[in-house]
Amino acid sequence: MSESADQPAVTSRSVARGLGTTVLARLGAVVEIVAQPLYVLMFGLAGYGLYAVLWAAINLLENIFDLGMTSAMQRTVPQSASDADAAAALRTAMLFGVGPCLVVAALIAIFAAELGPLLNVAAKDRDLVTPAIRIFVWALPLWAFVEIATSALRARMVFGAEIRLRIVWEQVMRLVFAGLFFAGGLGLKGLFIAHLCSLAITAALSVRLLARHYSLADMWRGARASDTARNTFWAGLSILPSNIIARLFGDAPALILNLLLPGAAGAAAAGLFTIARKLSSVVQLVRIAFSYVMAPLAASAERQDRRQVADIYAYATRLISAIALPLAAVLAAGSSSLLSLFGDQAQGAQAALIALLFARAAEAVLGISAPVLQVVAAFRHQLTASIFGVAVALGTGWLIVGHLDPLTGVTLATATGLVVMAAVPMLQLAVTEKLQPFDAQFPGVALRGLVVTAAAGAAALFASRLPDPVALPLIVLIAAGSIWLALRFALPLADRTSLGKTGRALRLFEREAL
Repeated sequence: MSESADQPAVTSRSVARGLGTTVLARLGAVVEIVAQPLYVLMFGLAGYGLYAVLWAAINLLENIFDLGMTSAMQRTVPQSASDADAAAALRTAMLFGVGPCLVVAALIAIFAAELGPLLNVAAKDRDLVTPAIRIFVWALPLWAFVEIATSALRARMVFGAEIRLRIVWEQVMRLVFAGLFFAGGLGLKGLFIAHLCSLAITAALSVRLLARHYSLADMWRGARASDTARNTFWAGLSILPSNIIARLFGDAPALILNLLLPGAAGAAAAGLFTIARKLSSVVQLVRIAFSYVMAPLAASAERQDRRQVADIYAYATRLISAIALPLAAVLAAGSSSLLSLFGDQAQGAQAALIALLFARAAEAVLGISAPVLQVVAAFRHQLTASIFGVAVALGTGWLIVGHLDPLTGVTLATATGLVVMAAVPMLQLAVTEKLQPFDAQFPGVALRGLVVTAAAGAAALFASRLPDPVALPLIVLIAAGSIWLALRFALPLADRTSLGKTGRALRLFEREAL
C-alpha cells in the first residue's frame, strides 16, 4: 500500500475538527484579556506597564533564542516516518530551543544591575526594577519549554491537549497567584512571582502530555545526528527570522514607547499599547487558531495531493473572513466602552486599539497563507514577507511618528507592517506554488459578510453611546450575533456542514443537509 493511501484525506472537515479544540485551547488568551483590568487595578497603570515591558522582552528573547524550534516541528513531525523520528525532532527542538534560553537567562540575571537603568518606570518602582529582572528572567527558559512542548502536541495533531494547560494552569492560576501575593503585601513583585509559578506548573504538567504522544525513551537513545534531527534544526533556522520579526510587531512597540518617553510616561505608554494589543488579540485569536491547525494539516496534505492543500486553504480563508471581519468592526465601534474597563487613563489608547483591530482583521484574512507557505514552499521564501513588513513599518513610523502622539504613531506603523507582512506570503504562494485562497465562492462570501459587518458595526456604535454597564454586554451580544449571521448567511452550505455537530447545534444548517 502506498504511503498516501495510509493517510486519510485532508479536507475542510479536518480543519473544522482541529479548529474547535484549538479555539478552546486558545481561550487562555481571552482569560488573559479579562485579567488585564484586574492587574491595572491592583498594580496601577505604570506598574502594569513595567510588567508589560519585561514580559514583552521575554517574548522577544524567547523567539530569538529558541532558534525557530517551535515552528520547525510543525514541518518535520507530521512528515516523520516513525515514532523514533518524531522523538528525534522533539529532542532537537528541546536541546536547541531551551538550551540557549537558559544561557541567556543566566547572563541577564548576572548583569541585571546594568540593564535596569535602561527602562523608564515610575519613581516609586525604580528600586524594584533590578530585582524584578533577576526574578522574572527565569520565565525565559520556562516559556521556551512550554512553547516547544505545546507545539510538539499540535504537530501530532493533538489540538485540544493545551486546553487545561493554557486556560487553567497558565492563565487562571496566574491570576489567582497574583491576587494572593497582592493580598499578602508583595505588591508588584508578587505579579512577577505569580507569572513564574504559573509557568512552572504548566511546564511540569506538559511533560505528562508529551509522554502520551511521544516516546520519551527514544529521545535519549536515538541517534543524535539523524536526518530528522538535521531537518528540524535547519527548518527552525530558516523560519527563525520571520518568527522574530512577527514577534517584533507584537512586543517591540511597548519597548520602543518605554524608551521614547521618560519616567512614568514611558511605563504608562507601554501599558496603554499593551492594553490595545491585548484587546485586539481577540481578533488575532482567529488567525492563530487557524494557523495552528493549518500548518500540520497542510504538511500532511502536501505528502498526498497538492489539491487538498488548495481546498483547505480556500476553505480556511472563507471561514476566517466570516468571523474576523464582523468581530473587528463590532469591537472597534465599541472601543470606548471596552477601554472603560481599564479606567479613564485607558481612553488614550482608543485610536491605537481601532488601528490594531482592523489590522488584525486584515492579517487574519490574508495571513492564513503564512503557515501554508512554511510547510509547502522552499525555505528561502520564508524571509521575504518579514523583510517587506519591517521595511514598511519603519518607513511609516519615520513619516508619521513626529506628527502624531507617540502611541498612535507607533501603533499605526505597526498595523501597516502587519498587513503587508500578511499579504506577501499570499502573493508568494500564488506566484511560486500556484496556490491562491480566493476561489469562485469567495466573492459571494465576502459581499454577504461585508453587509453583516457594516450592520453589526452600526449597531455596536449605537450601543457604545449607552452607559457602560449596559453597553458592554450589548457589545458582546452584537459581536456573537454578527459572527453567527455571517457564518449562517455568508458561507456556502458545504462550508457550514463541514462544521458538523457544532454547526448543527448553532443552527447553521438544517439537519437534512447532512
